[in-house]
Amino acid sequence: MMSLQSALIGFLLSKLLPTPLSPQEIIVVQTTAVATGTMPLAAGFVGILPALGLLEEEKDGSPPIRLSWLAAVGWSCSVAFFGVFLSPPIRKQVIIKEQLAFPSGTATAQLISVLHRMPPPDTTLRRRSGYRAIDTEDLTHPTAITDEPENHQEAVEADYDERDVVQREGWDDLLLSFLASGAMTLAAYFFPIVFAIPLFGKYLAREWLWSFTPSLSYVGQGIIMGFPTTLSMNLGMLVGWGILSPLSKDSGWAPGPVGDMSTGARGWILWISLAIMCADSLVSLLPVVYEYCIKLVVWYGPAKSGDDAETLEDLEVETADRLVPMKWVIYGLIGSICVGTILVWIVFGNDGIKPWATLIGFMMGGLLSILGVRALGETDLNPVSGLGKISQLLFAWIQPGNVVANIIAGGVAEAGAQQAGDLMQDLKTGHLIRASPRAQFYGQLIGSSLSIIVSATAYTLYQRAYTIPGPSFPAPTAYVWLSLARLLRDGQLPQNSASYMVLFAIIFGVIAGVKVMAAQRNHPYTKWIPSGVAFAIGFLNTPSFSLARLIGGIIEFIYHKRVAKSGGADIRLIVIASGFVLGEGVISVISLVLKTYGVGVASCWGCSGGVCAGCPA
Repeated sequence: MMSLQSALIGFLLSKLLPTPLSPQEIIVVQTTAVATGTMPLAAGFVGILPALGLLEEEKDGSPPIRLSWLAAVGWSCSVAFFGVFLSPPIRKQVIIKEQLAFPSGTATAQLISVLHRMPPPDTTLRRRSGYRAIDTEDLTHPTAITDEPENHQEAVEADYDERDVVQREGWDDLLLSFLASGAMTLAAYFFPIVFAIPLFGKYLAREWLWSFTPSLSYVGQGIIMGFPTTLSMNLGMLVGWGILSPLSKDSGWAPGPVGDMSTGARGWILWISLAIMCADSLVSLLPVVYEYCIKLVVWYGPAKSGDDAETLEDLEVETADRLVPMKWVIYGLIGSICVGTILVWIVFGNDGIKPWATLIGFMMGGLLSILGVRALGETDLNPVSGLGKISQLLFAWIQPGNVVANIIAGGVAEAGAQQAGDLMQDLKTGHLIRASPRAQFYGQLIGSSLSIIVSATAYTLYQRAYTIPGPSFPAPTAYVWLSLARLLRDGQLPQNSASYMVLFAIIFGVIAGVKVMAAQRNHPYTKWIPSGVAFAIGFLNTPSFSLARLIGGIIEFIYHKRVAKSGGADIRLIVIASGFVLGEGVISVISLVLKTYGVGVASCWGCSGGVCAGCPA
């Protein structure tokens, strides 16, 4: 998700240099930026660590675990490099041999070629029996995987026109969108009602959490995610918060406050979302696993002729001095696993997780990475949420009754899949534009190393200023990790949630199967079939999270239909969306500093108590 923005901002910044960066250098910058941004997710700063902070000694046999800055650095180091060293051999498999699409990586390569007036990259792919890449535009339009444009010259001229627009107005668009988003974020800090508008009335906002957050960052994310995904998310929000939440509350199944994750409706519908995510991920992975097993049999079975193996080897277009030596990969994997196991043991102790369980977690991470990367390469979705649950199921059997070990080992396994998937998009971009894989590898190491300090520092500062999870930063995935770990230990579900879990799992298992078959047939309406993961996210987060993103998705849809009708002519919209996201991100750091030094809100006007996040009333 970050590749396009990183490439765009890198291109704009390079125009300020005496000698602008080449396309290949832009890709290295992009790769470094993505590696830096991936670490907070891969290291579990939004899921694993908040989940450990929610532990209760009576329930879980362990007090809450809150890492110091040094411990957070140690944990980050333990998972920072495994996915990086795993990437080169996976690249050879999925990009060179199998030639998977990786739609976001391919789109970034096309963007860079437009910005640098290069011939469009050769993205011709052989027809596959598995997934098709699901584009954000109608498949009746020319794409990199379907047919060539009818008038190639007109498409090239349109791309060049868009490139000229970006060069002339890109900085203005980025700056204005950045300032607008930053100003709104700062206003929301001093006047919290700005980001908690009781659009449906103060009663629904206070008692049922139905409010509207007009965050331009959320709008920008919706633009980048696209209309189909945001639509699925809001359908889930309507079902979860509009139907199931009142049903569970009125029926007495969730008697506590609606927002309570233990006894309230939010905690009750969390289990439904978990069932949806698991069913969707499992069904979506089945064809990937099947096809991968078939290919293993073909590749490693008795060869019918010596020519086939030679042809596969000849697909590598890079010279040895531009590739990552296999010796580096082997030493790096062994070193990262050994050092990671030791660091996890130092940070969490022998009571938290046994070293042998951490080793199994890394091995599990390697296997899950292959599945996740293949799914990402063919669908542009990395099913890490489902893969993480698979790892938790395994560790419930390996080390039963240990909630802490279940969460940590699952986090170790998921980290590799998350990191390898995000980095593989950049390697696909580099392959199409002929950037050096070794230079990208250096960028990945630099970005991951830098992010260790940045992520640990930012997380520690936010922990001091805010309660995480809390009203301002709910971190819903933390509850998913902890709830599943407790379920696997105790086997106890909230009242009457099991039947609804089974019902929704069956429904979205069938929907996922239909989506897979439609994608295999390259059906033009595949993208409108609801995404189970996006639908479940609508359950996990409050309505304010989804509504603004829907606005962004609608903007993206209208822009593509009425403004940017030519292929690749949506670059300007991506620049604006990136400015929205960056503006709020940068100003949130200023808000953190203000919060740390005790600078509070200027006015609670319009709140009426309990409407705004973190309201003291």
